[in-house]
Amino acid sequence: MIERTVLTGARVVLPTGVAEGGRVTIEGDRIAADRPQEAGGIDLAGHWIVPGFVDIHVHGGGGASFSSGDAEEALTAIRTHRAHGTTTMVASTVTGDLDDLARQAATLAELTEQGDLAGIHFEGPFISPHRCGAHQPELLRDPDPADVRKLVDAARGAARMMTLAPELEGGLESVRLLAEHGVIAAVGHTDSTYEATLEAIDAGATVATHLFNAMPSLLHRAPGPIAALLEDERVTVELIDDGTHLHPAALQLAFNQAGADRVAFITDAMGAAGMSDGMYPLGPMSVEVKDGVARIADGPTAGSIAGSTLTLDTAFKRAVTVDRLPVEDAVRALSTTPARLLGLSDRIGTIEAGKDADLVVLNGTFDLVGVMRKGEWLVKPEVR
Repeated sequence: MIERTVLTGARVVLPTGVAEGGRVTIEGDRIAADRPQEAGGIDLAGHWIVPGFVDIHVHGGGGASFSSGDAEEALTAIRTHRAHGTTTMVASTVTGDLDDLARQAATLAELTEQGDLAGIHFEGPFISPHRCGAHQPELLRDPDPADVRKLVDAARGAARMMTLAPELEGGLESVRLLAEHGVIAAVGHTDSTYEATLEAIDAGATVATHLFNAMPSLLHRAPGPIAALLEDERVTVELIDDGTHLHPAALQLAFNQAGADRVAFITDAMGAAGMSDGMYPLGPMSVEVKDGVARIADGPTAGSIAGSTLTLDTAFKRAVTVDRLPVEDAVRALSTTPARLLGLSDRIGTIEAGKDADLVVLNGTFDLVGVMRKGEWLVKPEVR
């Protein structure tokens, strides 16, 4: 017999809107068609049920990093973010030697094949030395298509996205190569102009890596990449809603221009996510976390923000309570839009019959109290 669970009484965020006193029926690992005449179930009155969160840009968590090349360490990061509602995630690397990145990719590819990850995002080394942020400048290189192909091949079909600076030599050719191989080309850590960014989009780039961060500012005579990425409907923009990376007005500007169907909230989290302040590794670098903000501890990029300590349940709560976004828009930005970007919208991203039973339960103040992944409670809500 397939195990059957019925959740009742909550506000359920569906593709059609919010169902007050709604019901969600789970059979095995899938959401099932509802049977309104069926009595009983778990009463979640006063709660919200939303789709599991999808993070397309995360470097680690729980004291662990995806750049370690160690499968057990990667699983620690995965479990940490799952406990905060991220039921699907793409593991992000940081700039390193190509051979090291290839070895990391082999480990992460295996976890992707096992179903623990949705793929790999290579962030660097093909980025601008003028906008390197927390990446080591001496390890950066131009995006030679042969090197790009080496990393894609090392991922054994698990490469989902690569961030590069398209203005560098080989940039546009590499964007076209990625598009041809079904890998998302993302514009980020770039010193590109408005015009060069449009060229990259025409060549096949479809994502803005953490829009506003690690790129030229939006100026009235030099609009730069921000304007090009915001205005083009082919582009999905990543935003880090942690209160550190973006002023609320910048976030609202992006949301108003792009809309929830083109915004993907990400964590860009490093190993300190879900942990206390202290010292943590980020690839080959040391990062100091103080008051929840991660910065490079030493070297030429000392003081640069080094990712975040964000989890997506915190991002969701901030989106609806601080940024005052409608709950439906927050769901699109944290679940529906990134799922569609990854080509997984037939399985995840919305609460619909036939899809994976990936659900997050929030209380009336939008704090996480439950997480279900493929029909299994990872965090079981305590109900009376």
